[in-house]
Amino acid sequence: MYANGDIFVGEIIGTAILILFGAGVCAAVTLNYSKAKSAGWIVIAFGWGFGVMAGAYTAAPLSGGHLNPAVTLGIAVDTGKWDKVWIYVAGQMVGAVVGAVLAYLAYFAQFHANVPGGGKGSRLLGQGATPTLGIFSTIPEIRNPVANLVTEVIGTVALVLPVLAFGLTEGLGESGTQTLLVAFLVVGIGLSLGGPTGYAINPARDLGPRLVHQFLPIPNKGTSDWGYAWVPVAGPLIGGALAGLLYNAAF
Repeated sequence: MYANGDIFVGEIIGTAILILFGAGVCAAVTLNYSKAKSAGWIVIAFGWGFGVMAGAYTAAPLSGGHLNPAVTLGIAVDTGKWDKVWIYVAGQMVGAVVGAVLAYLAYFAQFHANVPGGGKGSRLLGQGATPTLGIFSTIPEIRNPVANLVTEVIGTVALVLPVLAFGLTEGLGESGTQTLLVAFLVVGIGLSLGGPTGYAINPARDLGPRLVHQFLPIPNKGTSDWGYAWVPVAGPLIGGALAGLLYNAAF
């Protein structure tokens, strides 16, 4: 249905918008000297949901707007069509890196004032540095790899299974309402299931920005925590595959 080049470009653009909104809202709430500092979890959940909405609507004409390897995998498991999976995933990974870099640039001054006492030349002094990895990638509140993996699997099934089921409802796709519903679904997952791990539910969303965090010259950035990085990749992929199998068997 979609040409290979369109898929690649569409997924880059859509995923970049998703991560720009998502990492952007995390930066807004986390970094010192941001007007949204400490705005809270509800703001973060809605920021990610709006990112899904903007990115998916933008990418839809080119690629269908998957923006998530777990969604792509779930669709492939359900339909048995695997030939374009690698194109989707490649576009999603590139887009996630681009979006994370754009979020960094949007908050460049805040990132570079993120040192104890403020950066050289800063007019704002006296605030300590804040962690930055959580702006880009997920960090569990309690580090228990098995429990964290289970949380990510459950959260991803809760995403991908409804995404697949929305396709059964006549008219949703044609009207564009399906994408809006997915955006609210992501908000709901964040509010209900995001507490333990930060709800990656998307391997590209976590891995791409984590790579950006590793290589960007962010002051006082700390570790990129590669020891945990497998969890928000493996969990969503398992959840996406399980959702595809369940949908195929039940519907």
